[in-house]
Parts: sequence; C-alpha cells; structure tokens
Amino acid sequence: MRNIFLISLAATALSLTPAQAQEAEQEDAPALEIGAGGRPIGQGWSRSPTIAQHGMAATAHPLASQIAIDILKKGGSAVDAAIAANAALGLMEPTGNGIGGDLFAIVWDPKTQKLYGLNASGRSPKGRDLAKLKEQLGEATSLPPFGHLPVTVPGTVDGWFSLHGNFGKLPMTDILQPTIDYARGGHPVAPVIAEYLKRNLARFEEFEDTITEFDNARETYFPNGAPKTGEIFKNPDLANTLEQIAKGGRTAFYDGPLTEVMDAYFKRIGADLRYEDFEDHASEWTVVGCVAYRKGYEMCQLPPNTQGYAALQMTNILKNVDLTQWPRGSAEVLHYITEAKRLAFEDVARFYADPDYSDPPLDWLLSDAYGKERFALIDPNKASPEFGPGEPKIEGEGDTTYLTVADKDGMMVSLIQSNYRGMGSGLVADGLGFMFQDRGELFSLDPKHPNVYAPGKRPFHTIIPAFMKKDGKPFMSFGLMGGGMQPQGHVQVMINMVDYGMNLQEAGDAARLNHDGGRHPTNDLAGTGADLLGVLHVEPGISEKTITKLRDMGHIVKVVDNGIMFGGYQAITRDPETGVYTGATEMRKDGLAIGY
Repeated sequence: MRNIFLISLAATALSLTPAQAQEAEQEDAPALEIGAGGRPIGQGWSRSPTIAQHGMAATAHPLASQIAIDILKKGGSAVDAAIAANAALGLMEPTGNGIGGDLFAIVWDPKTQKLYGLNASGRSPKGRDLAKLKEQLGEATSLPPFGHLPVTVPGTVDGWFSLHGNFGKLPMTDILQPTIDYARGGHPVAPVIAEYLKRNLARFEEFEDTITEFDNARETYFPNGAPKTGEIFKNPDLANTLEQIAKGGRTAFYDGPLTEVMDAYFKRIGADLRYEDFEDHASEWTVVGCVAYRKGYEMCQLPPNTQGYAALQMTNILKNVDLTQWPRGSAEVLHYITEAKRLAFEDVARFYADPDYSDPPLDWLLSDAYGKERFALIDPNKASPEFGPGEPKIEGEGDTTYLTVADKDGMMVSLIQSNYRGMGSGLVADGLGFMFQDRGELFSLDPKHPNVYAPGKRPFHTIIPAFMKKDGKPFMSFGLMGGGMQPQGHVQVMINMVDYGMNLQEAGDAARLNHDGGRHPTNDLAGTGADLLGVLHVEPGISEKTITKLRDMGHIVKVVDNGIMFGGYQAITRDPETGVYTGATEMRKDGLAIGY
C-alpha cells in the first residue's frame, strides 16, 4: 500500500476527493516519483510539533482531538477531555478501540504532585474453568482470536467512571454528547482507518465460520462492505448505548439494562459471560513504576498484568551503554535496542500475569543490578541465538488507540484503550453498536504458567500508557500503539529525545524497528515452538549499510514500508518553568495534536 502522503498529494494535485484519490491509487494510477519538500528548520522527514499554553490534545483522529479541546475550553479537566476523546475514537476508529475493550491510564495530578495508575481491564467468565475451556477448544492448543471464547468483561466504561470520579469536573452527559451526536449524524471516515476497516472485514470473512455470530457486526460496521475514505459513517445503536451510559452511569453497563441485553446475547449464542461477571467487575488503582535513565529522565509504566515493565527493563539494560558513540541509525544502536528487547521479553513471557494469581518479582526485575546483569549477556558484535529468562535472586520466587490530554492546571493524562486484535472478537450484542474484545486470546493454557487461564482472571495485556519525569517533575505523557511494539517503541522515543536531541515530533517520525519473536506469555514455560531469534523489522529510513551490517551480525532483517506494524505515537511535554505544552502525533496514522 502506497503511503497516505502520496494519496493526499494525488487528491490535491488532481482535484479529487480523498475517496476518489484512493480509488485511483488502487486502480494502478501512475506512480508519483516525488518526495517530501524542504523545511527551514529541523529534519526534512518530519514537521513542526504543536505548541500551546492552556491545553493540548493528541489523538489518532483529528475530530477526537477537536472534541477534547472543546471539552477543555468548557472548563473540563484533562480527564474529562480524555474520556470524551476516547468515546469519539470508539466510534471513529473502531479498528483500534471501543467500549467493548479494556483501558489503562496514567494521570499526573498537579494538586497532589503524584502519578496515579488505573488498571481497567476485565476478567474471564467465572463459570468456565480451564478444563471446560480445553474441552471447548478441542484439538486447538491456544485460544482463538474470534468468537466467544476469547471474550472477557469490557473494562473501559468502568475505567471512564473511575477516572471521572477522582478527576472529573463536567457531567458525563456533557462529556459523551459530542460522540452521541457524531454517531447519529455521521462522520467522514479517515484514510488510514478506512484501510484498516477493509483489512478487518477481509479477515472476518476469511474466518467467519469460527465467529459464533457475525450478522450483528456486519450490520453495524459493514452493511455495504468496508466504508471508504470520506464516506459518512453512522452508528445510531452506539449513540443509544452511550446515551444510556451518560444518563445511567456505570450501572447502566454493569448492572442495568445494557447488562441484561449483553447477558441475553451471550446466552443466545452459547457464550460463557453472564450478568454476574459484569456485576462483579471493578477497576483497580495501581502504583506506577519508574526507573531512572540518564540526564535526570525517568521512564514510568504500569505493572503487570500489563507489559509496561518491559519498557522499564529495557531502560535499565540500555543505560549501561553510551549509545551516542554511534549515529542513531547505525547497526550498533539498533543491535543494542533489539537485544535489550529480547532480554526483557524473556522475563515478560516468564513472569508477567495477573498479580492476583501470581507473585512476580517486580522489585528484582527493575533493579539496577539486574539491569547490569542482563546487559552483560549482550554480545556487542552479534545477535545471540537464544536468551532465557532471569532467575530471581530473592527468597521464593495486535490494535489499539492511544491518546494524551493536558489542561491549564497542569494535569496530564496518558490513556490507552483497545479491543486487542483488530476490531475484536467479531461479536456485537443485539442493538448495542460496539464489538467485544478478544483479549482472552492472550491467556496461556499451560497449568504451570502464571498467565494460565482461570475463571475470573485478567489476561496478560499488551496495552500500556507511558509517562516520563525530568528531575522529578512531570515531563512527558506519551504512548505508542501496537502489541509488542509498544515497550520497544517507548524506549526508542526516549532514546531519540534524551540521547539524540530530537524534538517531540521528530522522535515519533523517525524510522523505527520492531522485533517480533521469542518467548511469549501465551506459550508454555519452556517456550515450546517459539522462534527465539525472531525477526527484526525496520522501516525504509534505515539505510542499506545498516541493514547489511545487522544481517552480518546474525539478525534476520525485513524492511516493511507501509508503517502498519510500527505503532501509533502521541505525546505531550510540559515546560516546567513556563507551563507551555508541546504536542506531537503519529505520521503513520490519521491523528492530530491540537492546542489552545
């Protein structure tokens, strides 16, 4: 797929609508052998970040960013604006999120001068144990991505009300009204989202016989096939659902009329979730973990059941080498980042799970001593064929949206929300207008694994919001979407800014790597069948010289030019002296950073 820049350029040059331009591009229109223009300052492959004094919003859709700013201007807090933007993205970017999924957030509260972490992830059905699940799976050795088996309780709505209860100012009716209006009146589909809708429909149709019930989803999202760029999309069912939530609160979703509809639907299709699973759901406030990097910067993340601490482990490993002795795009820098990722993910696969069902050695995993120990395993000249997880030295033992908002008072919100793989399970309850997540696919079936499936348990989670401090003060609220890309993406952004002096926008636009492979929390503890060396995917901005050297070092390198597997970045920084915000957004998505 040619990049969206060329599609937009074609539309401008030929006076076509975006939809017509995309259709022309798909019909083998003549190639545009032309590159980017010049810039008076900064890198030629980037653009200026957004700078504003009173508030900032960076999301994956321009209309969602605009809604967030409107909420801020009405006197809403950053949390109010983040909820409003998240609701809008569930309508406008259903390929990445929605109220059928889970949510995690980090909030900097200027009043208490503290970071607060929220885990709003849902649990598996209480009425289905591991033996019953294995019976339902038959010969399968893992949970499927579609149908009712991977569905867990959606935590997003409870997450909204947990955040709002602590930090909200405006009534929820005001916060959700913009999305309700867009759901009824319609909005034009954005280019990248249109491409993802097409891909999701193709995958759903390929595996439709494994989806328990797909008619509702087809009627909600694909009544005339996948919506195209610029096509007006409406979802009146979602408008009605959000209206009930706005008026009835979280009770409407977890112990009220919407719960009754969902319970009846799951019974009708032979699924296991029940009214009681929703009724018993609750989010959890959790402690945010931080580790020092260098120059006074700290990386901050949420603990398991997320993979956030993988970014902290990578940070602890990489601070043992001065990367600036090589150019940013050199084979040496990419090699160290890749090996640090592989080492951290060995521990992710071994230890990261719902802490209610396990006792991961978190203090040890985040210690400087362990970081040095793991760093010592990296061969500077070649890729190690295989790493293993660490041994605790203590007694005993896929598609997402990210957004960030900051307000005039200094509150900063880092929020990530997802249905997991693509749009989710393929299941839409009768008349409710949203798809249920397939997050349960990330459970292991190994009875000895901390992440093994159990009734009422939260699966391992890939989605992670991030935050950075500078000299103990709030510096950056940021995140990067995309499964296992997220922690390694967070670290790459940090390196770009701290070690190489890139500005906020350049740090996200710069070519990325995405290492895929190694052990995973869904495997058995031995990692049976895992590709332990894995594949190092890089973008075209990495030179042929670097790629050749990486291959000589033993890495399996593939160049991917469509941006799809390298995540979606949004970020806001705050100047500690002036309070001025800088915002940046992902060039690989449709998003926009807006301030006022």
